Amino acid sequence: MTPGLLITAPRSGSGKTIMTLGLLRAFTLKGLCVQPFKSGPDYIDPTFQQAASRRPSFNLDSWAMPSPMIGALTRHAGDADLIVAEGVMGLFDGAPMAGESGNGSSADIAAALNWPVVLVMDVSGQSQSAAAVAHGFRSLRPDIVMAGVILNRVASERHERLIRAAMAEADIPVFGAIPRSEALSLPERHLGLVQATEQADLDATMDRIADIIAAHLDLSAIHAAARPTLLQTQSAKSGAPPGQRIAIARDAAFSFTYAHLLSDWRAAGAEILPFSPLADEVPDTTADAIWLPGGYPELHAGRIAQAGRFLSALRRHAETRPIHGECGGYMVLGEVLIDAQGHSHAMAGLLGLVTSFAERRLHLGYRRARLLAPMAGFPAGVSLNGHEFHYSTILAQPDSPLATVTDAEGKAVSSTGSHRGPVTGSFFHLIAEGSAA
Repeated sequence: MTPGLLITAPRSGSGKTIMTLGLLRAFTLKGLCVQPFKSGPDYIDPTFQQAASRRPSFNLDSWAMPSPMIGALTRHAGDADLIVAEGVMGLFDGAPMAGESGNGSSADIAAALNWPVVLVMDVSGQSQSAAAVAHGFRSLRPDIVMAGVILNRVASERHERLIRAAMAEADIPVFGAIPRSEALSLPERHLGLVQATEQADLDATMDRIADIIAAHLDLSAIHAAARPTLLQTQSAKSGAPPGQRIAIARDAAFSFTYAHLLSDWRAAGAEILPFSPLADEVPDTTADAIWLPGGYPELHAGRIAQAGRFLSALRRHAETRPIHGECGGYMVLGEVLIDAQGHSHAMAGLLGLVTSFAERRLHLGYRRARLLAPMAGFPAGVSLNGHEFHYSTILAQPDSPLATVTDAEGKAVSSTGSHRGPVTGSFFHLIAEGSAA
């Protein structure tokens, strides 16, 4: 199998996303075919990884995905020379309780797939102590192999020498040291990085990051540290497609769609029919189902409210065929969306939901949903694994609940979603069908 490695860190904010993007583009520019993966639930980073490597990036999640599904997703690296995966949060960070095949940590993925880890360390504010941190990460789990470290945000040549000497004494390879640089940054907003599709000159930005990475890291040593992927590729799917012809909203307001879902739907024979609500486009009238993904409708609520052709088409479709909305898509299916300035915008009115972005509160975590009613592609009673990540507050949710929803600890959460006729919606983002109870 294709050799791979996982870029991780002791904590969020250490620079692993930039390092991953720089490595993906640097190896690509050297003529390698590099397959990206992202550990954990994340829509935004994979789009940047696709831009850097020019190949779709796929999520791997040990909490939400059964082991056979994780193995099956590695098939996307079958024609690649190298796998470069990015971790989530710190290497060992995950849910408080295990899910399908682990607790969702990057360590689970590295162990399952035989990928050595490269630890990106923000060494600002420390010197020799960085070696103690690296030593602890190397020794905590015996099934994890740490290939070496990348020193990030190094202040000076002396700073680098001190840390390298301590790492050498601890027998920890150093793949390179990156100085502090404003060039190694990307703009952010409330759910993470500003989306790749919204960034001007993204290709040039990737080249600039790759140039810095290539100038300061030993790319040959990093490549040589990769190990063959061991988990056997198996036949496992994330769930049945919601129809044979699926109209999917896709633009700056509706962009949070997992690549593995679309890949599995296509593999099952479904046709994906994208359309743009922001351009007031009408979903294909022959579609069996409409799927409204999450994204940033709160930033475009005025334009969506004025998209009369789009909203009218939703209402006509809902008379006979299913529509499902996830997170932002759910908000658009509701009656009213209140933006950050407190202005109310009328939405499709297919559900009674009223949400407010003016009353911001973070909702974050893994979710397990057991459907109380059919949802596009799934019958009532099915268990689904996914996650919730948004800042909007529910002010009214009068329709019947779509599911009983619990968090990673099995505690009930109030965001059950709702349904009315063939229209369903939830703040729950689907990752995979869960195990039977």
